[in-house]
Amino acid sequence: MAAVRSSAHVVPRAVIASPSEVTLPPGADQGFRSAHRLHKTDEYSSVFAFRRALRGRFYMLHYRPNGLDTARLGVVVAKKLAKRANTRNLVKRIAREIFRRNRESLPAVDMVVRLHAPVAKATRAEMNQDLLALLQKLPRP
Repeated sequence: MAAVRSSAHVVPRAVIASPSEVTLPPGADQGFRSAHRLHKTDEYSSVFAFRRALRGRFYMLHYRPNGLDTARLGVVVAKKLAKRANTRNLVKRIAREIFRRNRESLPAVDMVVRLHAPVAKATRAEMNQDLLALLQKLPRP
């Protein structure tokens, strides 16, 4: 006969707070809503046509004042520089996360983050530092 084993030690699952349950200081909206994104081709084109850009080791940050009360972001990653889809997605995730965490301190600009160097051998920390440095260089009004 097979014996049925029962675990005497039952460990409760950790409670994970949903984003709506996490309390942020008043006025600290760290979401990445539709109002914080560039959607249309014309929006991207107007940022590129403004011809202001900051260049880092991996990223190039094109920007243009937008006349709104918040910064907006668009990300462009070419297959030529990041051959694999998971690498392109990682680059975009890093850019969105850095923007999301720093949006409150950024000037009201439309910006397009564009990859301009291969990232095959780059670490996440290096890519994070590169983009943070570019955001710090943005001209403040």
